[in-house]
Amino acid sequence: MLPVLHLVAAARPNLPKLAALWHALADAPPICAPVLLHTGQHHDAAMFGDLLADLALPAPGIALGVSGGTHAELTGRTMMACEAAWQRDRPALVVVAGDVDGALAAGLAARKLRIPVAHLEAGLRCGDAGMPEEINRRALDAISDLLWAPDEATAARLRAEGHGAGRVRAVGNAMVDSLLRHLPAARARPLPDGLAPGRYGIVTLHRPANVDEAPALRALVAAVEDAAVALPLAWPLHPRTRARMERFGLVPPRGVRMLPPLRYLDFLALMAHARLVATDSGAAALGLPCLTLRPSTERPATLEAGGNRLVTAAQLRDAVRDPPGRAAPIALWDGRAGERMRAHLAEVFAA
Repeated sequence: MLPVLHLVAAARPNLPKLAALWHALADAPPICAPVLLHTGQHHDAAMFGDLLADLALPAPGIALGVSGGTHAELTGRTMMACEAAWQRDRPALVVVAGDVDGALAAGLAARKLRIPVAHLEAGLRCGDAGMPEEINRRALDAISDLLWAPDEATAARLRAEGHGAGRVRAVGNAMVDSLLRHLPAARARPLPDGLAPGRYGIVTLHRPANVDEAPALRALVAAVEDAAVALPLAWPLHPRTRARMERFGLVPPRGVRMLPPLRYLDFLALMAHARLVATDSGAAALGLPCLTLRPSTERPATLEAGGNRLVTAAQLRDAVRDPPGRAAPIALWDGRAGERMRAHLAEVFAA
């Protein structure tokens, strides 16, 4: 009987990463039986359900339905739900992706039950100890048995932190696997009305440090409005950001095309035809010039490649006028991260 592998998805960004491994396992001779487990942190169609279809993933085999609450509440309730699920149906190994609260909770629950844990996207560090994701990713790395890093420098950091070389593997950026797999379908999709290829930029904002306090979000909204004078901007509005704007009485910036949360393929189409992206999330791919609205990034390789620049709200308009060039290729960001994770798993299961 094949060993059972649980792939834990908590929030929307986890799914494209896990999809890289899912499809690598499906496209090769079987070494395990993967099951998608959804904790529920993101659960509506706009943030999760439609993404399953776009990524050609099945419905979760296990759905815990845990969402909402403070960091501690969500983490605690997710741990309890994972523990109950794994006491009934114990997998051979649990894969957690990223650094959200649900991922940390699943990793902790598995570790307490002595179930091996693999951390997909291990070793990322931005140096901001006040950032919830930074706390989560460090804690996950500390308790994981397998650590899959996005590049060799990140893998070297993990080894320097004391993780055994056999546990650490530089596999590449799993998000790129999904992007390249689905890019042809995305390019065939129409852009929102009024947007012409190469004549607009994209804005995405959702980090608590940027949107949870009125002064910070007010400054960013004003900066986006100012930057739109230099280049038309499209802003798919994250539900968290929309809620904060309504709470703080902020109106959408003038001259900016406000969009609802987009399906994965629709956002990929938007990105494929954009001139640049200004974001507080991960760096853009496709070589797209990226302006990161944060004081630091957990992906320094994107800065070194030349396609990403850290900017403040006050610097945004000038940066839109004079963005970084297209990024140089980053080693291992080649669409084969899933294959490398599968190879590592094959070694583990054969041992």
